[in-house]
Amino acid sequence: MDARRREIRGGSIAVRDGQVGAVGSAQEVDAWISADPARKPERVIDARGCVVTPGLVNGHHHMFQSLTRAIGTGKGFVLFDWLKLLYGVWRHLDPEAAYVSAKIALSELVLSGATTVADHLYLYPNGVRLEDTIRAAQELGVRFHPTRGAMTLGQSEGSFVPDDLVERDDAVLADCLRLLQTLHDPRPGSMLRIGLAPCSPFNATANLMRESVKMARAHRAVGLHTHLCETLDEERFCLAKFGKRPIEYVAELGWMGEDVWFAHMVHPSKDEIGVMAQHRCGACHCPSSNMLLASGIAPVREMIDRGMRVGLGVDGTASNDGNHLLGEARQAMLLHRVGWPGFESRADRMSAREALELATLGGASLLGRDEIGSLEPGKAADLVAFRVDGLEHAGAHGDIVAGLLTCTPARAWLSVINGRVVVEQGAIRGLELGSLVERHNAASAGMLRKAGLA
Repeated sequence: MDARRREIRGGSIAVRDGQVGAVGSAQEVDAWISADPARKPERVIDARGCVVTPGLVNGHHHMFQSLTRAIGTGKGFVLFDWLKLLYGVWRHLDPEAAYVSAKIALSELVLSGATTVADHLYLYPNGVRLEDTIRAAQELGVRFHPTRGAMTLGQSEGSFVPDDLVERDDAVLADCLRLLQTLHDPRPGSMLRIGLAPCSPFNATANLMRESVKMARAHRAVGLHTHLCETLDEERFCLAKFGKRPIEYVAELGWMGEDVWFAHMVHPSKDEIGVMAQHRCGACHCPSSNMLLASGIAPVREMIDRGMRVGLGVDGTASNDGNHLLGEARQAMLLHRVGWPGFESRADRMSAREALELATLGGASLLGRDEIGSLEPGKAADLVAFRVDGLEHAGAHGDIVAGLLTCTPARAWLSVINGRVVVEQGAIRGLELGSLVERHNAASAGMLRKAGLA
């Protein structure tokens, strides 16, 4: 994924001090190592039989939703009905559930090739704090972009969010400032950057949207994130309440610029895509969620061709029921070959390599990170190796890079994040996954029981 999009057979990578030192043929990298005695490797990993890629970047998620998989999606609910059902469960989220769900979701993502993850936590009942998810990411060693979400419009103000899940604007902004002042790290190579993320136009006040923009832009490297144009119901809500389409509404609140990335972006018009491209806005495409909730097909091909920054997200685990980022790239490739209303099906609309690029350089661009997403000297040492010498890829070695996307999605065999081995031989180092799953299932069962669904 470098500027030349090189594909190096029999290649090697040298990692030093959390960065890529050299990448190229085995001979080129050996020569780089030999040029300085201080470069003698402490460890050599033999990855023959693998394809090595830059670490994948997940641009949108709600990790707490791993506690409520299949409940709404199994019933065939669309977004608003799905939310109304699940708010009754999510009000019972507590710090233990927030932490263990984050660790489960992050573990799944890491094992699917993700090395950088953005998460959108937008409800904070029972003492939940953003730090509950940050602790999980730091324990696993994931490069993390948690966004401080919020809902501040409840049922009493025309939304359908239960009033007990709504926060006050001033309390949200105070917590955002606290997080930026105490935890946010804007430096290159940062492992933790905080973003500001009012949940959506139908459950966050205009005041919170405006003040979030001001606060983010008063600090360095703080991204702005929200859901937008996900469903036609949202469009109807904005027209009825504000007299404007969603993009026009948020643009008037200051939500245009290279520091902004929107989740979903299923229903923008051609003119709106042009406006967002002009302002270098980003869109995080979540194909599985959009299909499961019948939200529609985002016009990703046009967004890319018009110059928008586009990446991938698995979205909340309860609207996807999976956390496989390489699988999500495959889903994006398949979906955009099928087409959408007004566009005929075309198998050349998205290639396997383009889909893989959405998951690497595309995600990096969404998060404003130029030091991840490619394997180049000086870039962060975030890389993943997928085994391709087994059953699933037999016969695919004529184009094994494409085979990563067209064949059954593989599990990461090796993951290196910031120069540290996190996944080895297909398992997360130092993690006892069985006991974590037990804790997660216990937390899930407790929430469902309190909500009367178990």
